[in-house]
Amino acid sequence: MEGGVEPVLCDLEGDGDVPAAVRGAEAIVFAAGAGPGSGAERKRTMDYGGAVKLIDAARGEGARRYVIVSSMGAGDPPAEGGDVFGEYLRAKAEADRALEASGLDYTIVRPGGLTDDPPTGRVTIGVALALTEIPRADVVEVLAAVLPAHHAIGKTFEVVSGETPVEEAVAGL
Repeated sequence: MEGGVEPVLCDLEGDGDVPAAVRGAEAIVFAAGAGPGSGAERKRTMDYGGAVKLIDAARGEGARRYVIVSSMGAGDPPAEGGDVFGEYLRAKAEADRALEASGLDYTIVRPGGLTDDPPTGRVTIGVALALTEIPRADVVEVLAAVLPAHHAIGKTFEVVSGETPVEEAVAGL
């Protein structure tokens, strides 16, 4: 596949053979999620549990590089209780912490609100940005840029639409 990237489908909630799905991979990008309309329990099983299953499989199969799509707000999620979105942010926060503690070469990408708008190729990357939107395609471009970037290892950042070309924004991490 183009750029050496091969998407893999795997059941992260059930009894899928996650280690087999990542066997031979040099890097992992966790971009799965429970999705809109799902309940609090599914946010927990996918956004946290699925991420941890994949972290464990990566470690077990020798894939050192792991990039996770998290969410703005996961750096300071609401306290227990509340709505489904609060559970989503807590699940993302716990997955981020599990990745940080994993010993893997990680990058945590926290996009703003995702849209299906056409890509612009321009973003703003930072630590505490105002919550705005970003096309999914621009997030994909950011993921592709940080994956081989050694200077992005160990970094956590937010990303929204902006004026800076993706490559330049990632170079500035």
